[in-house]
Amino acid sequence: MPMKSSLPALLALGMFVLPAAAARPPNVVVILTDDQGYADISFNPHHPKEVSTPHLDALAREGVWFSQAYITGNVCSPTRAGLLTGRYQQRAGVYTAGEGGRGIAQAEKIFPRFLQPAGYVTAAYGKWHLGLTLAQSPVGRGFDHWYGFLGRGGHDYFDLAQHDPDTGPMYRDGKETKDTGYLTTRLTEEAVAFVAANKARPFYIHLAYNAVHAPAQAPAEDIARIKRQFPEITEARAILMAMLHHLDLGVGRVVDRLKQEGVWENTLLFFLTDNGGSKAMSAVNTPLRGAKQQNYEGGIRTPFIVSWPAGFRGGRTLDTPISALDILPTALDAAGIPLPTDKPLDGRSLLPLLTEKTTRHIDTFYWSEGGEAGGFAVRSGDWKLVQQRNQPKIELFNLAKDPAETTDLAPQNAAKVAELTRLYDAWLDRMAEPLGGGSKRPVARPAGAPKKSKEQKRKARDEERAKKKNEI
Repeated sequence: MPMKSSLPALLALGMFVLPAAAARPPNVVVILTDDQGYADISFNPHHPKEVSTPHLDALAREGVWFSQAYITGNVCSPTRAGLLTGRYQQRAGVYTAGEGGRGIAQAEKIFPRFLQPAGYVTAAYGKWHLGLTLAQSPVGRGFDHWYGFLGRGGHDYFDLAQHDPDTGPMYRDGKETKDTGYLTTRLTEEAVAFVAANKARPFYIHLAYNAVHAPAQAPAEDIARIKRQFPEITEARAILMAMLHHLDLGVGRVVDRLKQEGVWENTLLFFLTDNGGSKAMSAVNTPLRGAKQQNYEGGIRTPFIVSWPAGFRGGRTLDTPISALDILPTALDAAGIPLPTDKPLDGRSLLPLLTEKTTRHIDTFYWSEGGEAGGFAVRSGDWKLVQQRNQPKIELFNLAKDPAETTDLAPQNAAKVAELTRLYDAWLDRMAEPLGGGSKRPVARPAGAPKKSKEQKRKARDEERAKKKNEI
């Protein structure tokens, strides 16, 4: 049977993968949102009634939705470092947003440098938060094109010329640029223009929206419309929904342009968010417990969609646990690029799952904030051990029976607590010390050592507040 006529049947069976001799490898698009709640996507059946994301829902229906997908940090910058390297960010000494925001070593190879030797043209749009110098910027780290800002997510959405020290100005290819418009829309416009200009060759787009991160800003007419529709919700929630509306429109425009330019079928697209929804922005993470800055599921689980019409069958939900570390190895696998051997990736290609060749994947996942006050978590199989920052209590949950983490099983499962603790300790032994100094482990106070003075405690509180400010 000719390939043309057999293709639909193969796609229906989930057995088709582009042959190695295909004319060109797939385009790769990664869409990363900021502080979006797990239930702030209407594809999630637990979403509040005011949430409406029709374009994201369409993407989820056409692609594959992973219901147990994780990011590797409960705040933004660590997650970004892990995603772009395919390795736990702690290998590069990144445990906090402050460390990630200062940038990772140039020796850490990131996404574009893997793809460019295979002929890819690469572009980054939006928030970076992985270094504040041009050497650490997207163009300094290998991207061919860049439009966005270097600092944390709090860039003004309307004043694109601002010089806030926490976010910095907007740049285009390494040069400061003055611009106007609503930032979410501008990032979308840049991405769709890149698709149109580069459709003749394989491309990689890293589209990192700062929506729906603070500041809470959206066009007034959209806020007013949502308040009329849902008068019972708070002002803060109405603004967030207006911001989410423009984010959803942007994703829809990117997908539409890929289709219009005839490259959608051969585009491997990932959608996810960088950490759990933020309480400060009234995000909703139902049915999960916790939020951004916590190691409960609501802080580290993400809405995760993968689409590649020419590569695997869509219209499915997979419950297999995965993580953002899997994005890079999946892209390399799809493009036929060998995995690195000098610094092996911690993620694993999702293509065997997506093409229905297996239901097995990585079984154990780790999170660590390092330092004396840092929290951690480890999930192995259905069991999860978790400790929150500055909290002595260690909790144990069975996520298969209790995904909302309501019942702590640690008191009656000492053996399981010990088992997961050993796994975590062995993993942490292999990680680097924090870039920001200090220890990756809590430092125990020797017996008989003097307690901290009031001044030392005050200094520690000030440092913790500064750290949290950098992570908001």
